[in-house]
Amino acid sequence: MSVAQIENMGTLSSDLFYDILRRLDGATLASASCACAAFSSMSKEERLWEDVCSSMWPSTKRDDVKNLILSIGGFKKFYGDCFPLIVNKEVPEFRWSDYPEYTEELTEAEYYGDFDEFENVSPSDFVSMVDIKYKDKIICSKVIWGIPNANGFDGWFSNCPFRIDLFDFTGQGDDHTGGVTLSVTDGLPVVTSMERERKDGKLWKQLCDGIRLSWIVVNTKVKQAANLSSWSPLTGQRHWPTDKDFMLRFGSILPAKDILPCQMVECILAMKFQLEDMEGAHVNGRNSLLVLKQGLRCDRSKNYSLALESCYLYSKAQSEIKEEKLRYESWLDRLWIFGGITTFFAFLCCYFM
Repeated sequence: MSVAQIENMGTLSSDLFYDILRRLDGATLASASCACAAFSSMSKEERLWEDVCSSMWPSTKRDDVKNLILSIGGFKKFYGDCFPLIVNKEVPEFRWSDYPEYTEELTEAEYYGDFDEFENVSPSDFVSMVDIKYKDKIICSKVIWGIPNANGFDGWFSNCPFRIDLFDFTGQGDDHTGGVTLSVTDGLPVVTSMERERKDGKLWKQLCDGIRLSWIVVNTKVKQAANLSSWSPLTGQRHWPTDKDFMLRFGSILPAKDILPCQMVECILAMKFQLEDMEGAHVNGRNSLLVLKQGLRCDRSKNYSLALESCYLYSKAQSEIKEEKLRYESWLDRLWIFGGITTFFAFLCCYFM
């Protein structure tokens, strides 16, 4: 079979160009847009980026989500905001003076900051688009409008930790409710016994290598979006808390400057699995939304190692805080013991005198 040579790209029809571009993934499409003027012009077509987003994040296929994405700048901008990882290169160095003790005398308002009724943030401002894949097969796709059960009028959400339990929430039009089921037909290895799994860890390795979680959050008020998840699990725990439980942790490091004393928080997206027969303080709800709002303006990068580096720096600072806290508590214990002994001997001296 002979292949005809093309002397001039201009002789090809625009329909053929378009057919080529619509078959590309997002990263390749972005690269192709720099190849020539024709590709650059056509790559601005929203339909191409809509197809890219639909392929990568099935949750964006819903009509209400499509309208939302168009209202915040379109699919090309949405992909550019949500495909790269959130990266924080300025994780602050540990300084004990920056981390005040949360004692009984220190009220929650003093620790977290006084409530500002004029603060422009609300649970209803946020929309979550969640997609879970195993070996490129979608196993869960869900859209959550607002923060479920967050009633800001009675104040409970302002004082409680931020939490969304994906499978306790049932939304309209969702195909998956109550959980996700994976089996050997999806490519998981057969677990003949837990003793064997503890030894070789085949199932654990398959889960770590195959599971991909995307959790995109959109702030509808300021029209910003970001993917809070990492492309793959950052850490995990085998057999937690029982022999049949597994937990994978995804997430990112978000800035909390002028919100919390620590200036940085870890956004943890925990995915738990269970086999069937075969110093970490929580941030309260209001400040979580403030952190979330600020986090959507973070730098992005397609360099996975940068995200791992920021997580490492955060974990290092967290470990130093815990160690310093233990030393501080140990010093207090010795001080109390010394004070007790001194008081005892002073009492004896006064008694015999």
